[in-house]
Amino acid sequence: MSLYDEGHTIAGWAGAGVATVGSGVLGWGVCAASTAGVAGGLAVVAASVLVTWALHLSGWGKPPGVRPRAQWGMRDRDTLARAGHPDCVSCRLAGRGRRSGNVMVAVPGEAGAASMPLSSVE
Repeated sequence: MSLYDEGHTIAGWAGAGVATVGSGVLGWGVCAASTAGVAGGLAVVAASVLVTWALHLSGWGKPPGVRPRAQWGMRDRDTLARAGHPDCVSCRLAGRGRRSGNVMVAVPGEAGAASMPLSSVE
């Protein structure tokens, strides 16, 4: 059993449900040769992204990575969502969160990195 438990959240299931409905409407629109059906299906699929994002930011989605088993339940709300999750694209798009890796900062007056050959042929 995986310790990551990805997608077992209210945000994940709600987004998947709305996307499934949108895909069905889109498929119907293609089969019926209906421009309105295709446009409506695409709009519902786009709305699924926004629904998932809003639920994630409100604490009903969980951060990527390993979580303690006590936080695996779908009804457990993520209390750290307001501050943002490290390495979470959704949080960074909303102006929250931070990257967990090292950040390189340019210092004025210091020389840049030296060039090094990539192979022994160079």
